[in-house]
Amino acid sequence: MRRISKLTRVAVGVASLALAATACGGTSSESSGNGGETSKGEKGLAIAYDIGGKGDQSFNDAAYAGLEKAQKEFGYQTEDIEPTEGETDADKQQRLESLAKQGYNPVIGVGFAYGPAMEAASKQFPDTTFGIVDSVVEGDNVASLVFAEQEASYLAGVAAAKATKTNTVGFVGGVDIPLIHKFEAGYKQGVEDTSGGKVKVVSQYLTQTAEEGGFSSPDKGKAAAEGQIEKNADVLYAAAGLSGQGVIEAAATAKVWAIGVDSDQYKQGALAKYKDFILTSALKDVGGAVYALAKSVEDDKPLKGVQTFDLKVDGVGLADSNPKMAEIAGLTDAVAKAKKEIIDGTIKVKTE
Repeated sequence: MRRISKLTRVAVGVASLALAATACGGTSSESSGNGGETSKGEKGLAIAYDIGGKGDQSFNDAAYAGLEKAQKEFGYQTEDIEPTEGETDADKQQRLESLAKQGYNPVIGVGFAYGPAMEAASKQFPDTTFGIVDSVVEGDNVASLVFAEQEASYLAGVAAAKATKTNTVGFVGGVDIPLIHKFEAGYKQGVEDTSGGKVKVVSQYLTQTAEEGGFSSPDKGKAAAEGQIEKNADVLYAAAGLSGQGVIEAAATAKVWAIGVDSDQYKQGALAKYKDFILTSALKDVGGAVYALAKSVEDDKPLKGVQTFDLKVDGVGLADSNPKMAEIAGLTDAVAKAKKEIIDGTIKVKTE
């Protein structure tokens, strides 16, 4: 490995980071190194973004927060690279291999789309630790960083059921894939269990494939949300990456509730003008997982295999930043009760 550190080894169940990264991004192929050459002159963590790139105020920005924490703590050079429009698995593989060849360690692909590329690249660079978020890739030098999204989504469903006045709530999924089905399944179950079946969930997926823009098109999210609001939905939960910003905008315009995802979107600067209508966010500590892998490599004890981040280890959760949550009768208590019962196994949350 790169070197042996005297720092204490990180626990897999890291506490949630304050994910407040607000940098703007796009779909440029330009890389944006952070920290430059340090006095140590060493290269450490590198991440390659998923569709939507940095600036989504959600999934990718959460990963960037983990990179920033690692860079500040370990004082080494980091790198983060944007995706490109219409890129292939071969493009992704070349990106990962280029980072490994330059000496970055670990190298993390942010998103399930990196699966095939990660499998190939990790075999070419067996001495580099690779990580992939939201997918499982086999390999002696690969850590698969996966989350119990359904558990956080269940809590979001509990909150929605308590907050609705119309007994109709919405779910907007970015792309119709198994990963996003986990969000929908947990949300629906939380709504159902809390309301006793009295609250209806209206669901819509924006696209069938990521290439069609389901995770990167706020206009598509806005249109879907407006359609659900017309159907009387007054709480809208989006698991749609950058597209979720359109859902939040539509909810705020109609003066109904939005529920954010991945990061605490109530705290995101780019969404500040909508914050009064962001009831809560289903948290997914992507930043914590990214940092955990970086620290394990720094300690010369790299994580590998499947690393699951769930409610029990604070890998997922529900934000309580908006003080208006506490003003809704029974909401806070219901969420706390559901969290406890999920952790102790009383509640089994569905994934599909």
